[in-house]
Amino acid sequence: MPTQVLSLHRFPVKSMSGEQLDRLDLDERGVAGDRLWSVRTADGKIGSGKNTRRFAAVPGLLRLRAEVRDGEVVVTFPDGSSCCPEDADADERVSRYVGQPVTFARESDVLHFDDGPVSLAGRGSVHAVAAAGGSEVEPVRFRANLVLDTAVPFVEDGWVGRLVRVGSAVLRVDLTSRRCVMVDMATADLPAQPGNLLTVGSLNDTRLGVIAAVVAPGSIAVGDVLTVDDQ
Repeated sequence: MPTQVLSLHRFPVKSMSGEQLDRLDLDERGVAGDRLWSVRTADGKIGSGKNTRRFAAVPGLLRLRAEVRDGEVVVTFPDGSSCCPEDADADERVSRYVGQPVTFARESDVLHFDDGPVSLAGRGSVHAVAAAGGSEVEPVRFRANLVLDTAVPFVEDGWVGRLVRVGSAVLRVDLTSRRCVMVDMATADLPAQPGNLLTVGSLNDTRLGVIAAVVAPGSIAVGDVLTVDDQ
């Protein structure tokens, strides 16, 4: 049975909730407009849901939504108000919301991606987490650009090192996607769901989905079929 694209997602500001689209354009960098902006903490780290050498946990970011309207990134707060990253008061407003000083930063020489440009996750993998945890899990919690209509849990792990073709784009799958506590957190659309990370850990060593690089730019639409090249 062919593997189809179920949904497509873009996250204009890293670690904020994003937007669901019918089509994505991919260039050499990755999904056009994806994670192009971030917020930076007072010590210059990229705001995230976790603490690492590059990232700093900024609670509350996931409750903000970032989307592109008329070519401009718009950040919407839970009360329905909004701002653009380049607005004069944007830094102050987001800082007040998250409870610490942050500033918006557009990507420059250092990419905002955690592990790589394009993320893919199979519905079969998400269903396995839901079955093991005993409650429905929304695929968007895993923040993949492409959600795929797979049946076998974690089948995408077997694509590492191979080319996949979807729409007019060609991707090279480089690694599996290691998950963090963000999969448990409340978002702009969903309440907190503790236990997801532990379940992914017990099922598949905290990995769900894969990370790919763009070999040939193109566009991908919902319903497109993904094929995996033979090894």
